Amino acid sequence: MNLKNGQPKSKDGIDLYSAKDFEGMHAAGRVAAEILDEIVTSVFPGQTTGKLDAIIEQLIENKNVDSATIGYRGYQHASCISVNHVVCHGIPGDKILKDGDILNIDVTVIKDGWYGDTSRMYVAGQLSRKAERLIQVTHDALFKGIDAVKPGKTFGDIGHAIQTYAEANRMSVVRDFCGHGLGRVFHAPPNVLHYGREGTGPLIEEGMFFTIEPMVNWGRPETKVLSDEWTAVTRDKSLSAQFEHSIGVTKDGVEIFTLSPKNKFHPTYS
Repeated sequence: MNLKNGQPKSKDGIDLYSAKDFEGMHAAGRVAAEILDEIVTSVFPGQTTGKLDAIIEQLIENKNVDSATIGYRGYQHASCISVNHVVCHGIPGDKILKDGDILNIDVTVIKDGWYGDTSRMYVAGQLSRKAERLIQVTHDALFKGIDAVKPGKTFGDIGHAIQTYAEANRMSVVRDFCGHGLGRVFHAPPNVLHYGREGTGPLIEEGMFFTIEPMVNWGRPETKVLSDEWTAVTRDKSLSAQFEHSIGVTKDGVEIFTLSPKNKFHPTYS
């Protein structure tokens, strides 16, 4: 183990945290998950993404935590809301949700200096069978990735587990965006790719904190970023879904910091 600026590091230069630090991450992650639980009843046809963001911002204020995204690189919203073929970083605004729209809501809060980062899928109105299948595969792909986390394995093992599962279901994994380290900063090494080969990449070690957040497309994996320099969409306009958890590596596996307190992580609440 290396030590740099007082922070223990893995042999690959990734921050390693203590058991006490896990407590801070659990507290921050729980607040972020609570907010996503509480927004469920506000997602319906006729609602705007801007109103959803305003509700989230008020919830953040009510919980006496800070938004990590307001002011981040010029971003001015408390959430990213990505609808249908928007892959990630959708900007809340005047868009009105229609019956059957699917959307990812991504929230990051700061509590006592720790970052809680999570996202999940929602549906406005009636969920189509096609969208339901995409959401289920994406949800399950996330947990395939989480199941691959264990000291001694590699980050390539995580990506491989996600990629092979999505592709076995004839869907594709986005390559242009990835998970990331976090803790007392929003983004840190490592980049957590959602595709890859087993046994490649940095070694997973106890005490690492990072997100796993696969984006899975019904069609091809290619994306493009719109002129607002934030919103990423599928190039072929196919539907996209994403789920995200923040996790910490333990001596024999993982702890998930952003579990839903009300078991509403999946939009059908299964």
